[in-house]
Amino acid sequence: MVDEARLPFSHSLLQDPAFARALRLCGQQPLHLPCGLMVLQRRIAGLRVVMLPRAAPPPDLMDQLAALGLRRCPVILSPEVPCPLPRCLRLARSRDIAVLPLAGSETERRHLLHPKWRNQLKRAEAAGLTVTHGPLPPDPEGAVLARETLQARARGYANWPAPLTAAFAAAAPAQTHLFRASHAGQPVAHMLFLTHGQTATYHLGHTSAEGRSCCAHNLLLWQAGLHLGQQGITHLHLGLLDRRTPGLDRFKLRSGAIRQPTGGTHLLWHPF
Repeated sequence: MVDEARLPFSHSLLQDPAFARALRLCGQQPLHLPCGLMVLQRRIAGLRVVMLPRAAPPPDLMDQLAALGLRRCPVILSPEVPCPLPRCLRLARSRDIAVLPLAGSETERRHLLHPKWRNQLKRAEAAGLTVTHGPLPPDPEGAVLARETLQARARGYANWPAPLTAAFAAAAPAQTHLFRASHAGQPVAHMLFLTHGQTATYHLGHTSAEGRSCCAHNLLLWQAGLHLGQQGITHLHLGLLDRRTPGLDRFKLRSGAIRQPTGGTHLLWHPF
């Protein structure tokens, strides 16, 4: 069992105990280092590979891996933020993510919005939308996850498999926050956020043509930020920034989010 007290107040989603429980519900067996960090195992071309996702490795990582019988395995490191990684081979460069601070009053936060984003928010607030929120139903074939599966397939991006998201909702319903926008009783958009410590991560979303025309996602992100901030969440991660999706990047950054570099991806292996 993970000692949750060892984890910092702000830790990544992939290091949250709820994620480990979700993996177990899906039949996987994550391991934990003595320091409390979770490691995953995969077979790549028949070789056992260890992954330490979204965490800075402890100085005595190899000793901690040895305690689990994993000292001689290749280790893939992907720190949440840049950090020194001596004796490692870089596999992928650092990329930026958009992080939205949730501190300050509603007035102060509205002032930080880009003028165009603020105008879109005003349009949504005047469109007669009704916003509701609650936990995600833990059903991989439910409407939200089924729509996400179809959307990811159509647009060619990768997200968690629906059964894993449903397992997370079953393992930690209080850490799932589904915001819906409806017009005239009909849903037009939704956004799902997952919380971990004092941080939240945008997980998935969908909008209809009507939702886009009335800027429903602006309203959902705005209200979600206010609600999560009131719950003690200090930052909201909005995902990677990608030059191939300039419109989505503008939406994230104009909401008041700032760029934050990740630590890239690296390989640590005793032959090197």
